[in-house]
Amino acid sequence: GSSVPSELDALQGLLKKRYPDVPAFIVGGVLRDSFLGRHGRDIDLAVGSRAIPIARAFARRIKGAFVLLDAETGCARGAKKKADGIWTFDLADFRAKTLTQDLKGRDFTINTFAVPLSSVTSARMIAGPMLSDPRARKDLKARTIRMVSSRAFRDDPLRLLRAYSLMAQLGFRIDPATRKAIKAQARRIHDVSPERMREELFKILASGRAAPTLRAMQKDGFLFVLLPHLKVMHQVPQGGYHHLDVWAHTLETVGQLEALFCDCAGDAEIKDYLDEEISGGHSRRAVMVFAALLHDIGKPDTKKKEPGGRTSFHGHEHVGKSLARIMARQLLLSTRERHALEDLIALHLRPGYLSNFKKPSERMIFRFMRDAGEEAVAVLLLSLADQRATRGPLTTAQDVAHHEKICRSLIRVFFEKRKEAPFVRLIDGHDLIRTLKMTPGPVFSKVLRAVEEAQHLGKVTTKKGALEAARKAAGLKARRPS
Repeated sequence: GSSVPSELDALQGLLKKRYPDVPAFIVGGVLRDSFLGRHGRDIDLAVGSRAIPIARAFARRIKGAFVLLDAETGCARGAKKKADGIWTFDLADFRAKTLTQDLKGRDFTINTFAVPLSSVTSARMIAGPMLSDPRARKDLKARTIRMVSSRAFRDDPLRLLRAYSLMAQLGFRIDPATRKAIKAQARRIHDVSPERMREELFKILASGRAAPTLRAMQKDGFLFVLLPHLKVMHQVPQGGYHHLDVWAHTLETVGQLEALFCDCAGDAEIKDYLDEEISGGHSRRAVMVFAALLHDIGKPDTKKKEPGGRTSFHGHEHVGKSLARIMARQLLLSTRERHALEDLIALHLRPGYLSNFKKPSERMIFRFMRDAGEEAVAVLLLSLADQRATRGPLTTAQDVAHHEKICRSLIRVFFEKRKEAPFVRLIDGHDLIRTLKMTPGPVFSKVLRAVEEAQHLGKVTTKKGALEAARKAAGLKARRPS
């Protein structure tokens, strides 16, 4: 068994004292994972009744937070921040008279394991008699995700997506009959709230196995039902730099990005950067995988045949940014996630433009870093993955090597800059009003940006020089000495 958190002792004590007649079982994922040697911090419990008041009393007892998950079905959470992260304990009422019947209504056989809470000791999670669907152990051994019953997806359509999020997290396969049922019932996914959909989708994006999982979802006719905006990329041919159509290239880019994540695992700076939480428990790497999936979504709308037979997609990054904004709003992503996603898509071509030069100028590098901000490294890694997924007849090995070199050197530039003292402007808007007698307006930001750039490039080092540069940028005549 896996290590047992002390909070479960507290829960046993609470039940003995105040709810002696309520049966309680540890169920599902944590037991499955302990068989697999995986250690999670999310523990699910099924109780005979009164899950919500029990969870509330339990949260008080462990000095943790109480979260009501679903008043209708009787489901609530106690959460506790510990040294190794946040532990969650989800309590839910049986969905049937007995636990055995409750297990028959669960999603997949590998999630039907249950042990009485009273049998759990401080040393072992799986100490007592184990209940489960009769197929559960066999399916776990065979690494197979199988629906418990034919009504599994009718009872909760989110399970359609959860089949794939389990596939992504565990590296299991979905059994053929279950895939067939998903195909037949795919449309039911739209009965699910966007928040629940988003959380399962992000488990796939963060798994490191998004590429094969998205492929399976598409093959089963589920992906384009879940995210209909993606369908426009399907079977759209591209120009000579590409060996794949837009959709196949997109999946290849996702796979290349996940391979890059593995390559970077030994680089502590990049790893910490990728693991940064953007918001709501979603890491930067998950947002980046989503961006890789959407980076060329603007191509079908901007496709043109140029004279000479070349295919172009001018402005596809801006169209893509708008489509990504719509999708981010539909999935109720946070503002910070949405902005990161939009920036990655809008800027994904920039590193390629920089590597068109043998040595990009300081000014170009400054402008790229300024526009990309915190997402600079994410943009550079996405560009590397995009390039690696582009192996058409017009792509040369020399170009690829140069592009890699530029991207890698800019990644280092980003981390060096991060260590420097924060940038301090020599002049601000007040100086423009006071000294240059300018009237506040849109021209201010243009002038200040020009001065900031000159200062970054070392062309301006004093306040006097900065005011002179501002005067030039604003097109003002030099003042005559009075």
